[in-house]
Amino acid sequence: MARLGPLARTLRIPASLRTLSDRPWVGIVAVMLSAVAATLTSRLTSFGLADIGGALGVSVDQRAWITTAFSAAQMFIGPISPWLAYVVGIRRVLLYGGIVFGLAELLLPFSPDLSVFIALQIIAGLGSGTFIPLTVAFVLRSLPRHLWVFGIGAYAMNLELSLNIAATLEGWHIDHGGWPWIFWQNLFIVVPMLACMALGIPREPIKFEERGRGDYWGMAFAGVGFALIFAALDQGDRLDWLNSGLIIGLIGAGTLLVLAFVIQETTAVRPGIDLRFLLRRNVPELLAILVIIRFLVLSSNLLIPQYLTQVRGLRPQQVGDALLWIALPQFAIAPVVALLARRMDARILLAIGTAAVLTASLMATRLTSDWVEGDFIPSLLLQAIGQTMALTSLIYFFAQHLRPADILTFGAIVQTARLFGGEIATAVIQTFTRKAEQLHSNVIGQHVTAGGIETLRRLDAQSHQLLAPYGAGDPANLPRSIGMLANTVRQQAYTLAYADGFLLAAVAAAAALVIILFLRPAPDAPNP
Repeated sequence: MARLGPLARTLRIPASLRTLSDRPWVGIVAVMLSAVAATLTSRLTSFGLADIGGALGVSVDQRAWITTAFSAAQMFIGPISPWLAYVVGIRRVLLYGGIVFGLAELLLPFSPDLSVFIALQIIAGLGSGTFIPLTVAFVLRSLPRHLWVFGIGAYAMNLELSLNIAATLEGWHIDHGGWPWIFWQNLFIVVPMLACMALGIPREPIKFEERGRGDYWGMAFAGVGFALIFAALDQGDRLDWLNSGLIIGLIGAGTLLVLAFVIQETTAVRPGIDLRFLLRRNVPELLAILVIIRFLVLSSNLLIPQYLTQVRGLRPQQVGDALLWIALPQFAIAPVVALLARRMDARILLAIGTAAVLTASLMATRLTSDWVEGDFIPSLLLQAIGQTMALTSLIYFFAQHLRPADILTFGAIVQTARLFGGEIATAVIQTFTRKAEQLHSNVIGQHVTAGGIETLRRLDAQSHQLLAPYGAGDPANLPRSIGMLANTVRQQAYTLAYADGFLLAAVAAAAALVIILFLRPAPDAPNP
């Protein structure tokens, strides 16, 4: 156990608090659990939104704000977390954040109405929003440099696992315990997480001398501005983007606040975030690649469940069975990727991983309305390998550019890029597939004409084969046949739209590969 020295005595900190933990791996487990909790909760809530909205008795439009409130609160606290960690220590921020998050998750199912529910979602988001930025920071501060890649690999594995296991868990909870367990299950994560934090994360003295010296205006501008833009992205497709005054207001106000944040950080004597970090060698390119990789991760996470739900009519748990082909292989893939990253240039590994995702996306463009879960398995396995390889090597290569003073800032940047990348992916894919479905539906519909020979043949076949149980002379058979034909057109239009979505993901992966070509060696790359 190492002593903190005279500073602790000067600040009159009790002797029991003047020690640093010699169990960094316990702390690593703690922050990994916190990363799982933050990501899994958001995905579970998205999959369970219909059940939650039904229990609260609210409309589709009203319940759409439930997930927005949680993630926007995470976005708000992201720029503030590094300052809090610097002043009071990572341990205190994570402990208090974990307690707040756990209590909010416990109380959510008892909410009497939507307003209370959303208020608790915001509180839960504020608590869990500290997890991701400080997870990466703690890994980089606690492990020797040559072991960074293993901590980063575990972080990447946890994100992939959390995203892709959510549908299965949501379906299981609905079938066996009811929608409250979407939130109560987090208690089984939070309790061991808090115990590991208490045992494994070192105590740090509070920097009382920093009181009143923080860049409070910069943090406020960034937190509120990013949260408003995030909310606009999250609600944009539902409210038809610039045709909505609310979306215009959110984007306008958020953009002005972000500009104020940039001005504040470039003129302040002690800026909270050193924006010059963003201009260093490779950093802009790496941020762009991080956003694209987040887009690629979310593409399969959105397109496959939507296809299986809209076209095949599956339930969440059945959808989750397909996504497990990305989630479960992570336990084998992540350690291998970490070992490879120690022996290879991270840029080469990043390119290989991105190329694998590109290939997987192209494989999925062959999608037809006859596909079932098993047809996605080859592309999903390749996607699992590629995503983990790309994300691990990207963050590892990014970390090689850091100086000790940059680590907390880096965590906040990763959090912001991760959330924005995911939200941009969601907004783009939802809007793109909606427009593509409308286009394909219109094109297909032009070939389904009243009185046409092919149309009459289809109606006749359905009348004799699919509608036989109703009786051949049932006068309602013709309207039933027309309805079934319309449903067939809808299924084909959705199938083509989702195939186009995978093609869009392939184009994004190709763009990332082009950017990777321009990456230069890290200025201070460590020896493996």
